[in-house]
Amino acid sequence: MSLRSLLTRAALGALLAAPALAAPPPFEDSIAQRVQACTGCHGDQGRAGPDGFYPRLAGKPAGYLHHQLLNFRDGRRHYPLMTHLVAPLTDAYLLEMATYFSQLDVPYPPPAGQPPADVVARGESLVYRGDPMRDVPACVSCHGERLTGVAPAIPGLLGLPRDYLNAQFGAWRTGKRKAHGPDCMFEVAKRLDLTDINAVSSWLASRPVPVPAKADTSLPKPLPMPCGGVPQEASR
Repeated sequence: MSLRSLLTRAALGALLAAPALAAPPPFEDSIAQRVQACTGCHGDQGRAGPDGFYPRLAGKPAGYLHHQLLNFRDGRRHYPLMTHLVAPLTDAYLLEMATYFSQLDVPYPPPAGQPPADVVARGESLVYRGDPMRDVPACVSCHGERLTGVAPAIPGLLGLPRDYLNAQFGAWRTGKRKAHGPDCMFEVAKRLDLTDINAVSSWLASRPVPVPAKADTSLPKPLPMPCGGVPQEASR
């Protein structure tokens, strides 16, 4: 018998004697698995990124999250990485993603340190009373008395880092971020000066998130100004 034949027989014998290879684990074809691409930036379970610029997704109203995904896809918000990720996705699939994150109920981190007293006073005044002289509505008149948002389309403001809040105000002022018209946040942002924006962002970032942190189901009064993308029933 040739050397080649001996080697072939030995190899076959080794294969037959070896235990059967384990089958690969089944792939979890679920929305939880598919949105792992989001958590690389937005943190485990959408809790928020560690750098202060990737916001929390968990627990935000599904309608709000859906609108933001559509805005990135359709050019109303500008961030190339997000646009690239959502560009090929349908409205229905974006809604499925938004619904998944809206149903997550995970703890919030502790708030940031307390800002200076004058910043606290100005920020709290704008949040709860607005500035009638400049037609600036109070934040609570749209985002709810607890500032946890109003389902299905108005986000909460607590639990967000100051840097992220400041960046969003800046994006509205410069047109980098837009919403369906009438764009109420653009109107609010352009009526505030930079000192006011810092005061509001600093105050919000310093406040603890109430427990439970669920969005309200409605507002006690109609919205103080027209706001595209927000169903009228949310303000009744």
